Amino acid sequence: MSDSVPPFGVLLVNLGTPDSPTAPDVKKFLKQFLSDPRVVDLSPWIWKPILNGIILNTRPAKVAKLYQSIWWDEGSPLMVISQKQRDKLKQTLHESFGQTIPVELGMSYGNPSLQSGIDSLKSQGAEKIFVLPLYAQYSCSTVAPVYDAIAQLLKAERNIPEMRINKQYFDHPAYIQALAESVKTHWNSKGQADVLMMSFHGVPLRYITEGDPYQAQCQATAELLAKALELTPEQWRVCYQSQFGKEEWIKPATDELLGSLPKQGVKSVDIMCPAFSSDCLETLEEISQEGKAEFLSAGGERYEFIDCLNDAPAHIALLAELVQEQTKGWY
Repeated sequence: MSDSVPPFGVLLVNLGTPDSPTAPDVKKFLKQFLSDPRVVDLSPWIWKPILNGIILNTRPAKVAKLYQSIWWDEGSPLMVISQKQRDKLKQTLHESFGQTIPVELGMSYGNPSLQSGIDSLKSQGAEKIFVLPLYAQYSCSTVAPVYDAIAQLLKAERNIPEMRINKQYFDHPAYIQALAESVKTHWNSKGQADVLMMSFHGVPLRYITEGDPYQAQCQATAELLAKALELTPEQWRVCYQSQFGKEEWIKPATDELLGSLPKQGVKSVDIMCPAFSSDCLETLEEISQEGKAEFLSAGGERYEFIDCLNDAPAHIALLAELVQEQTKGWY
């Protein structure tokens, strides 16, 4: 193969992060994120006054403080990890294909934008683009916005690139293996707790009743992981985090479960977030910090957070396998 013209390029997509842990940058990020009708699908006549009149005037400063508590010297954890994922995937693909396969980042909200990622791939000669949203479980609130945004961007193009978009990989053997390896590595270092909690991001119950397969896919992932780890039903739980608003969300809620387990005789838990490909505010602050305080205050004695897959070798191997599987016919 020639290095001059790549057979395709890869666009890794995640949700995004503020440029800095300051109120103005958080406000800018939240405005774009919460303005997406896929994220909040209330009538604009109802939602926009609430968003612009209340939320964007009260939440940014509070959320900025949360970001400051988990921000790294190098920058946003999600961004730092995403850049490592990009670089390591590019190296792995070079070894597999024997030539450079361009790999870029694009965030659904914030920077770098999806447009900048696509433009960069095209500037490197890619006429075919594989879009890989880093969400193992499909949801109308995470993966679907990627489809929407890509379609919107291509409206302005005279010559659109050929594209394939990965929808989900919740039951992919390499994904389950990567999760299992992360848990076993943790156990080898810290020991095994009474219960392994698998905390997935929550969604409104209405999304599920209207056809979103997200909850079923989370449950399938959890069952496959429990089987790989040879856990009994008493040794694992599925729960859902990050609820906001007054609408009913899927249950059980992570915070409620953390508060109830000690009363059931569970004194130690290991907790992981399988739906998150990178550690971020929702894992490093909400689960690692808030979750620990909730469990210990409820009478728990030991609480251990298991890192997301991040740039672990098994995770990069999974991403490379997805690329190879989904780009057949392009090389």
